[in-house]
Amino acid sequence: MEDLTKKQAAGREKTLLTALLLSMWAPLTTGIAVVMSTSTTQLADFIRRSVELFALFVSWWVFRRLQREKELDTAQKARMEKIAGLCVAIALCFSGIVMLGLTLSRLDTFKPGGNVYLGLTIAVLGLITNGWFWRRYTNLTLEHYNSVIDTQRQLYRAKAFVDLCIIIALTAVAVNPAHPVTRYIDLLGSVAVAGYLLWSGLSTVRTVKLAANFLPSPSQK
Repeated sequence: MEDLTKKQAAGREKTLLTALLLSMWAPLTTGIAVVMSTSTTQLADFIRRSVELFALFVSWWVFRRLQREKELDTAQKARMEKIAGLCVAIALCFSGIVMLGLTLSRLDTFKPGGNVYLGLTIAVLGLITNGWFWRRYTNLTLEHYNSVIDTQRQLYRAKAFVDLCIIIALTAVAVNPAHPVTRYIDLLGSVAVAGYLLWSGLSTVRTVKLAANFLPSPSQK
């Protein structure tokens, strides 16, 4: 695979930085929303956003360094790309495990309620934003494959799906928090999110390993 041109690299780095900057406000606003409600899905979402922020930073930093330090050999580049990919995978899997554990721990005591409108607004904006980035990273990957960009595509696909689940759960809480079905919608929303995050994390690990298989051997350098 040929290296990215300067224009391609600059465009991708700008996208990564924009995604990182937009994600910085998410843990804070989601944390405030958690305090205002008792939604299990929303609490799990706060944990997810916080962990993902770290993975986004690592991906941006790795991509930026790879484009600026051309003297790095193939093995060093591959190692850094693998670190970025595994950070995304770990973030997805860790978030999924935490969400599942939190949901199971509150099965008997959880009662939906509180003000979920802030969280619902954040989730809607998140779906729009994450959906756009998912499409953007997909187009960039199709144009010129790069493992860091491809793991971001998978991350934002997961983020968009999670936002959709959260919207469904919080809408049910907002419409009728006292209805017996609402409790199960919120809890099942957390389980669905956890399962999808775990699947996405494992899928990202496979992508990282697959990308490593296409690296040239020492004799080909």
